Amino acid sequence: MPTLPCPTCQKPVEWSPAAKWRPFCSERCRLIDLGAWMSEQRSIPGEGAPDSDEAAGGGSDEGNADEAQLRRH
Repeated sequence: MPTLPCPTCQKPVEWSPAAKWRPFCSERCRLIDLGAWMSEQRSIPGEGAPDSDEAAGGGSDEGNADEAQLRRH
């Protein structure tokens, strides 16, 4: 079986069904990687997400008036 380096610690990992945490060497390395994504130390480049106001009403005052009216009812 081929071996690849663990993305976290670079330890060789056998690429087989027996490697429970692949591509990581262990659960610890998997959780370290997950923590880096969750704390935004890692990200995929691209456009940012739209602001919630823009997504909900297109950013217009008319959309905000409709939203306010719905809240009153």
